[in-house]
Amino acid sequence: MKCLSRLCTCLMMLCVLFPGAAANSQEVIVLSSIQEVINWLQAENWWGEENRDEQLTVPHTLLTGINPAWREVAQQLPVAQKKEIFYRFMLPLIVHANDLVKDRRARLIRLQAMLETGEEIPEQHMEALRTGAVLLRILRPDEAALLTPSSSQLSDVLSEALYKLDIIPAGLALGQAAYESGYATSRFAVQGNALFGQWTYGGKGLVPEQQRKNLGDHRIAAFDWPFDSVRGYFINLMSHPAYEDFRRIRAGLRAEGKPFDSLVLADGLTSYSERGQEYVDTLKGIIRVNGLDIADDAVFRDEHIRFVVGAENEETASRLRADIEKMRASGELEVIIARMRLQ
Repeated sequence: MKCLSRLCTCLMMLCVLFPGAAANSQEVIVLSSIQEVINWLQAENWWGEENRDEQLTVPHTLLTGINPAWREVAQQLPVAQKKEIFYRFMLPLIVHANDLVKDRRARLIRLQAMLETGEEIPEQHMEALRTGAVLLRILRPDEAALLTPSSSQLSDVLSEALYKLDIIPAGLALGQAAYESGYATSRFAVQGNALFGQWTYGGKGLVPEQQRKNLGDHRIAAFDWPFDSVRGYFINLMSHPAYEDFRRIRAGLRAEGKPFDSLVLADGLTSYSERGQEYVDTLKGIIRVNGLDIADDAVFRDEHIRFVVGAENEETASRLRADIEKMRASGELEVIIARMRLQ
């Protein structure tokens, strides 16, 4: 898709999604330099120190592309600016993922209530549950296919789904993304939108420069969009057997009515890296030094739909504005958003 290809060569592309809104109603802002990006962030009151006594509110902006130019630009920026730009554009992706989790949890709770009261459960709800049960490694595909409203195991499936499907504090996710991607400057981040260093097998993904043969043909999972990487990270922590400690700690906090604290939950991630406890200690250091726990209960601001697109220079920005209007008129902009699977 020619227009999409050009957009993905930008230094940075961000979009705001409001569920159910048409693409032709969305405002598109094109920024042509890092300084312009910073100026825009300042104008949006999304730059500088936050008040830790107030809940953090976040612009509904989702990063949709990382250009190789970011690696060079980031090297020229003061470290503090590089970090802040990364965190400011990374956090909305995580908040969006947590909003999806909250929505799915509410649906599961509704299904539990329907089961308890004997209310008929619509087939579309059962189909969504079957898909989720496989995704969360609760059931095998053949087992999920047999799940019906009258199944004796339905109650247990719903309970386990609620145990596994829960939010991940944003401060923890920010810390891991910064650690694993080098603030989105790693080869894996630039070439494959890989922000969390997730491994994959079977010949897909990006090959590490020093691939260890004793570990098989392991690669770093690549994604079409940065949000795909965030989604994959969420599913990984919610489903993989290696992160049962993380889920157990999280469930304990929920049962006790305590907040999901990034530093507390980091203790459940010793299996995320071969470095084990040393990895966890470094991760907690990143969270503490950068004050990332302020984002643990961040929420979106109530605002209109917008796209923010970054260009390398004003000439490129001018072409992008023209292309965006063509995509809006043709409906291609709406197709691109749908491909991101943000709902």
